Amino acid sequence: MIEAEFYDQMAEGPASSNAYWMQTEDNVRVRVGAYGCEGESKGTILLMLGRFGYVERYGRVAKAFARHGFATAVIDWRSQGLSDRIADDPLAGHIDSFSDYQKDVQALIEAADSLDLPKPYFLIGVSMGACIGLRAMFNGLLVVSAAFISPMWGIRMTTAQRIAAWPLSWAFKQFGIGQKYVPGESGAIYVLETPFEENNLTHNNAMYDYWVDQAKKAPQLQIGGPTMAWLYSALSECRSLSKMPSPDTPCITFCGELDQLVDNSSIKRRMAVWPNGEFSMIRNAKHDVLTETSEVGGDVIGQISDFFTKHGATAKPAE
Repeated sequence: MIEAEFYDQMAEGPASSNAYWMQTEDNVRVRVGAYGCEGESKGTILLMLGRFGYVERYGRVAKAFARHGFATAVIDWRSQGLSDRIADDPLAGHIDSFSDYQKDVQALIEAADSLDLPKPYFLIGVSMGACIGLRAMFNGLLVVSAAFISPMWGIRMTTAQRIAAWPLSWAFKQFGIGQKYVPGESGAIYVLETPFEENNLTHNNAMYDYWVDQAKKAPQLQIGGPTMAWLYSALSECRSLSKMPSPDTPCITFCGELDQLVDNSSIKRRMAVWPNGEFSMIRNAKHDVLTETSEVGGDVIGQISDFFTKHGATAKPAE
């Protein structure tokens, strides 16, 4: 494994941390980050981030989990962070098919295994990462328990938007122009273009400033809006997943009452039929519940750590 560029001071993660290049089966170079834990290890969290995610973005979150005894492995999805950009426009949030993300998941697992990160493995999926993570679980991802934050199991849209989104995104992809931005989107960096008072991610001013600082210092980590191909693939994947029964793996899920990005009704339907599943709707919380203020979100990291500790002590995945 070859060490990759890693902005450790900007990440503000655990003292023991690094990043590595991995090659996927379809020859895409992706970057995997590994954050160490403190004290006796309870296992490793496979952290699957959303559409804006990159290794350093949740450095503070990884540090919080490290204090609870968990190492963290996180990946820059293709077209994000320092991983290879797939679209001609490097700022476009683009994917040809959501199944391609599963090749990135495999690279993440191979990296964790090669680095001999402590087992058992746990999954945290944030927004789009929860969509990718759920598919990975259906594909046999070996984790003893999972936590989902504002999972993108449906995209929040008006009825009119949804009626238009399917045929338009399909047509753009069919006619070879799927790399065009979704109407109203562009290559603008959200946290640089949106004042804190107007953001739809968090009430946590310090966390938002942290992301803005990262975007200013390392713009190469950022992406803009999604493409039409991404939209069609995302809608198709959400619909496909909705038809599949929930896994037996213990799961805890959080979403924000004020979320403007994902469809909370889809989350409620999924969690209502998840065996060993726990669900919490956080009142007055925005999309990124994991980084909300304690006054709004409480101690979500502590709750997840307790949940993982409980199930990690009583179950191990098959080898």
